[in-house]
Amino acid sequence: MSVEPVTLQQLPTDLNRNLLPQHVAVIMDGNGRWAKNRAKPRIIGHQKGVDALKDLLRCCKDWGIPALTAYAFSTENWGRPHSEVQFLMTLFERVLRRELQEMKQENVKIRFVGNLLDLPNSLRQEIDRSMEDTKNNQGIQFTVATNYGGRHEIIQACQAIATKVEQGYLKVAEINEEIFEQHLYTQGIPHPDLLIRTSGEMRISNFLLWQMAYAEIYVTTTLWPDFDRVEFHKALATYQRRERRFGKVK
Repeated sequence: MSVEPVTLQQLPTDLNRNLLPQHVAVIMDGNGRWAKNRAKPRIIGHQKGVDALKDLLRCCKDWGIPALTAYAFSTENWGRPHSEVQFLMTLFERVLRRELQEMKQENVKIRFVGNLLDLPNSLRQEIDRSMEDTKNNQGIQFTVATNYGGRHEIIQACQAIATKVEQGYLKVAEINEEIFEQHLYTQGIPHPDLLIRTSGEMRISNFLLWQMAYAEIYVTTTLWPDFDRVEFHKALATYQRRERRFGKVK
């Protein structure tokens, strides 16, 4: 199969528009290794990773995929060197400030999920501003998981539901999947159809544990800064060859 140019804007002709995932989630792994392979500081890899994410967001918009969720910073990432964490927080803030106007013009709706209270105040202000300024946009839904952990999300949902039961606002018999999802960070966001993980690691790393129940998983050895439209094309082609039965038999 021939590979179309990385700059292509239109959906590749071998992909069926009716079979595209409606929500793609990405674990952007390999920034540090990309930089190490080039004898550069890890922060250069993170900067290149931002460029790759921007292009993927625009690609989803160009090809008609309505939702993208990126795993930007996990609750476990605080264990990285302080200088790297500090750089990442500054990078997030700088990118938000720089790109917000363009995302508004492109009708992107931005949402951040995770324990945002632990983030630096200046970053939280930029996050709040970006969500407020794009809340009425009707284009692609861009969700950024920041200081996010799937186990913590589930625990806080259980605590919130238990409090309502304790206070008499909810009966135990009324608790179901719909009620549970109303207490998740991702309330109102459809579950991902496709999870892409770069750099070859075969795990989901505490990412969207509830929401990934029936997502198709695609792993590539490509490092995140090198994940371009050609690589995304490969992921979508693989996705469209799979039969999604959701536990049933056709």
